[in-house]
Amino acid sequence: MPHDRRTFLGLLAAGAAAGVLGPISRATAAPRSGIRAIAFDAFPVFDPRPVFALAERLFPGRGAELGNAWRTRQFEYQWLRALSGQYADFREATEDALVYATKLLKLDLTADKRGSLMQAYLELKAWPDAPGALAALKRSGFKLAFLSNMTAAMLESGIRTAGLEGLFDHVLSTDRIRTYKPDPRAYRLATETFGLDKREILFVAFAGWDAAGAKAFGYPTFWVNRLGLPREELGFAPDATGTTLADLVRVAAA
Repeated sequence: MPHDRRTFLGLLAAGAAAGVLGPISRATAAPRSGIRAIAFDAFPVFDPRPVFALAERLFPGRGAELGNAWRTRQFEYQWLRALSGQYADFREATEDALVYATKLLKLDLTADKRGSLMQAYLELKAWPDAPGALAALKRSGFKLAFLSNMTAAMLESGIRTAGLEGLFDHVLSTDRIRTYKPDPRAYRLATETFGLDKREILFVAFAGWDAAGAKAFGYPTFWVNRLGLPREELGFAPDATGTTLADLVRVAAA
């Protein structure tokens, strides 16, 4: 479906005037033309910081240390389980990683604390720039989907909590095929679901490794580098980068 650049930019201007998109930072490069759909990882949309703020409240002075150990094991457990054929879904791998991290740091993870931290993943809210940017993309005619390692239940819960109902055409979890990104089979879910060529789907990543994985698969790729991290040395660079979804709106309109 062709996109009307003037209409798209008008929507962007209206969103900025209403204060829903926030300030637009400088984005680099631009994906190729012909994009008909956009697939998002969960975390360019959902803000995970409250989970780790809760960790600090539950373990004063140790929250950052716990958060780092937890995140590291979270991804390691997902990938190791997928590679070894011992699959566990995102929620289970995340909880196992939490248990390990607290043992590593000799923290007392009571049942209540464990439950509160895991529940926080079901109550994620959107980054402030996300709702307006997603609405602008949707109104411009792009088909939108999540393509995430999170379970479908976690994604649906996040959509409700963040008030994003009606914006996504598809909610795709890699749990459906019992693997994780960056497995090419995981990225293929979007082409199969949309019925489009990979060159017609823009993938939006939060993590640098996910941007590299999507690009290696063949997607035009936008990296929402909210944390200001260097590009991963994995042999593939995203087509465009920015720090917010407002940057994505501007690049998609080009």
